[in-house]
Amino acid sequence: MQVFIILTNTGTLFTRIIKVFTRYPFNHASISFDQQLDVAYSFGRKKPNNPFIGGFVKEDMEGQLFRQASCAIYKCTVSESEYREMIQRIKQIEEQQELYKYNFIGLFAVLLNKKMNREKAYFCSQFVATILSNGGISIKDKPACLVKPNDITECGRFELVYQGDLRGYLLKHGKEIEKQAEKRNRRLYYLNSIYTKLARTIAN
Repeated sequence: MQVFIILTNTGTLFTRIIKVFTRYPFNHASISFDQQLDVAYSFGRKKPNNPFIGGFVKEDMEGQLFRQASCAIYKCTVSESEYREMIQRIKQIEEQQELYKYNFIGLFAVLLNKKMNREKAYFCSQFVATILSNGGISIKDKPACLVKPNDITECGRFELVYQGDLRGYLLKHGKEIEKQAEKRNRRLYYLNSIYTKLARTIAN
């Protein structure tokens, strides 16, 4: 089972402010469980044009917010039980998402290296670190409320699989899936033709 961490720079004013503190090119973190990033989870903007209304989000990597984004994508192989624990925790949050808020106070606290836990409130990397922790993966032995996006890159279980334009990654892997589907279809057609010829031979 594989887990993907997507670190992005969307170029918004908010991420530029964060970059002043972190001095790291990617300042938003999301987690996905498929290579194509069809579904990615995080805490962020509920509306692309409003940075002040935030919470749990299922992010559209092809949507407006990420259209010009650069990214670094990391992959980790996990056991089935680790995978299941992470998925279960996300589903719990998703089912009660109206109770959760974006942790603006905690975000600025972590930039100052100050520990601040708030109930049912996360910023993006805090959420990702919490989900990973549910699967038994810790980030630099830090509490989730002190984890910044760049800390995730230093976790030994993750390997960098792509860095560059997010749109380029999505296009590349979309084409790979299409090629795999074409190969499967050709193989099925070939097998079907063999079975048809065999059936005719037996009938005759």
